[in-house]
Amino acid sequence: MTNRRAVPTEQNLFEKDDTNDGSPYAPAKSDIAPAVPAAVINKLLGFTAAMVAGPISVYFLTLNTIFRGSSTWAGATAAIMANIVLIAYVIVAMKEDQSDELAAQERARKSK
Repeated sequence: MTNRRAVPTEQNLFEKDDTNDGSPYAPAKSDIAPAVPAAVINKLLGFTAAMVAGPISVYFLTLNTIFRGSSTWAGATAAIMANIVLIAYVIVAMKEDQSDELAAQERARKSK
């Protein structure tokens, strides 16, 4: 059996460039863009903060000011506030989804 001798002009695996040289098996450049846009993450973080701070603050604000110590009514108001934040998030998410579809349709119309 013979051994393959290393030719000095050949590049080893670490020295090779990542460019696609026409070979179907050559690695392509990888896409390092984030999977989720930053605007979506910011919206999610905003609604998360609203879901935490909103109902708690409504509970403590209404406990002694509006309902005069009735924790049942203050808790119900906090639950309503949580539902309002949740519904607002669903509406914003649906509008965002519709805007993506409209942008795709606009691009398709311009390309024709």
